[in-house]
Amino acid sequence: MTIPDLLDDALEITVLGSFSRIGYGVRRRLFGWSEPEPHALDGRTVLVTGANSGLGRASVDAFAALGARTILAGRSEAKLRVVRDELVARHGVDRFPVLIADMASLESVRRAVAHVLETEERLDALIDNAGAIFSERTESPDGIEATLATMVVGPFAMISGLLPLLRAAPDARVVSVASGGMYLERVELADLQLRTTPFNGLRAYARAKRIQVALVREWDRRLARTSIRFNAMHPGWAETPGVAASIPGFYGVMGPLLRTPAQGADTIVWLTADLDAGRPGGRLYLDRRARPFDRLPSTRLDATARQRLWDTVVELARIPDPAP
Repeated sequence: MTIPDLLDDALEITVLGSFSRIGYGVRRRLFGWSEPEPHALDGRTVLVTGANSGLGRASVDAFAALGARTILAGRSEAKLRVVRDELVARHGVDRFPVLIADMASLESVRRAVAHVLETEERLDALIDNAGAIFSERTESPDGIEATLATMVVGPFAMISGLLPLLRAAPDARVVSVASGGMYLERVELADLQLRTTPFNGLRAYARAKRIQVALVREWDRRLARTSIRFNAMHPGWAETPGVAASIPGFYGVMGPLLRTPAQGADTIVWLTADLDAGRPGGRLYLDRRARPFDRLPSTRLDATARQRLWDTVVELARIPDPAP
C-alpha cells in the first residue's frame, strides 16, 4: 500500500474530513486527478434524472461541456426547459432534449422509457440521480411508499426499460447516486415500505439509498457478460437545494465545509467519461476511489438478502424480471 493510499484511508476514517470539501481537495492533490479529455463524450448520449438542480445540474453542465447529447429528465417541464435554454445558449447547439419523468410514478416512467426508445438511436450512460425526502409517510400513485418509489422502484423500472439501448452501446454505464447516510441504516426486508416502522424522512431516504446500492451490485452481477457497467457513488456532503431544505440545521453549521455541486458530481462525471473508470463494476465510489459497502456489520445485506430484495423490487415495479 502506498503512502497516498494510507493517507486516504486515514482521511476516510475521520468522516468529516472525508465527506467535506476538505476530503475532495486533499484527494485531488494526493492522487493528481486529471480532467476528462476535451470532447470525451462526443457522439455519446447520457440521460440524467433530477437534471434541473444540485448534483444533477452540475453533472449536466459537465456532460454538455464534454460534447454529450444530454437528456434532461425530471418532473417539471418548465424547469427543464430553462436548463435546456441555458445550455443551448452556452454551447450554440441543441443537443439537450427534455424528458418528463416523475420517478415516483410507474406510468410516468413507462411513458418516458417509451419516448426514449422511440426518439434516441443510442444511450451510453444513465445517471440515476433523482431523489426526495418526505416529512411524513405518503404513497405514490402506485401505492408504494413515496421514498422507495422515487429512489428505488421508479429507477429500477427505467433501467429495465432502457436495457435494449444500453445493451447496444459498446461501453454503457449506469451510475447511481447514493448518500453517505446509508452507512447508518439497515434494510428491513419484511417492512420495505415502512408500514410498521415509525416513519422518519431522513432515515427513509438513507434506507432507500442503501437499497439502491445493493441493487447496483445485483445489476452488475446479473449483467456481467454484457457491455454495461453498473456502479454507485456518493458525493460526500455537497451544497444542494435538497440539503438546504431537508436538513437546514446541518446546512447552517456545515455550510463553509460543504462541497460545491460540481465537486460532489466529480465522481459521476469520472465514472461516465473515463473509459477505464469503474472497472470492474458493481462498486461504490467516493472521490474516484472504491469504498466499502458497509461500515457497520448490522447494516450488511448478504447475497441471499440482495436476491430477495431484487425479487421484491421486480414485483413492486410490475415488470418481468429484467435479469433473472
